[in-house]
Amino acid sequence: MPSFDIISEFDMHEAKNAVDQASKEVDTRFDFKGTNSSFELKDEKLIMVSESTFQLQQMFSIICAKLSRRGIDIACMEVGEAKGSGKLMRQEITLKQGIESVAAKKIVKLIKDKKLKVQAAIQGDKVRVTGKKRDDLQEVIQMLRDEKLEIPLQFDNFRD
Repeated sequence: MPSFDIISEFDMHEAKNAVDQASKEVDTRFDFKGTNSSFELKDEKLIMVSESTFQLQQMFSIICAKLSRRGIDIACMEVGEAKGSGKLMRQEITLKQGIESVAAKKIVKLIKDKKLKVQAAIQGDKVRVTGKKRDDLQEVIQMLRDEKLEIPLQFDNFRD
């Protein structure tokens, strides 16, 4: 039976490259000279440090541009609150991977409401869709692309 997986992932290596590019741009920009502004990527947390919230906003737009240029959907970012400590401001951004259970249930409900002859099952942080016809599976993919979900989706492991 044909099947495919619905996942929400990004390439961590590309994220690291985007952070490195953004760091180089911040180091060379005139408006960031002498401000000790920096990016730091630890696991799936991106930490931005600068002297003011305005500079953090500028750094956020830089990192968004670099990530999207590298093929990472910026919808996977969960932006934290900017916090001040002494002279520096700090902001954490969490890069999310995987489909949370609430979003997975919403995806399964959308597929079932479409009343196609497919089955959707939640398997950890992904959703597997199986059906008898390839056309039904392609219709599910198109329907999910048209739907405005708050997480980026990729379709993987398409098998006949």
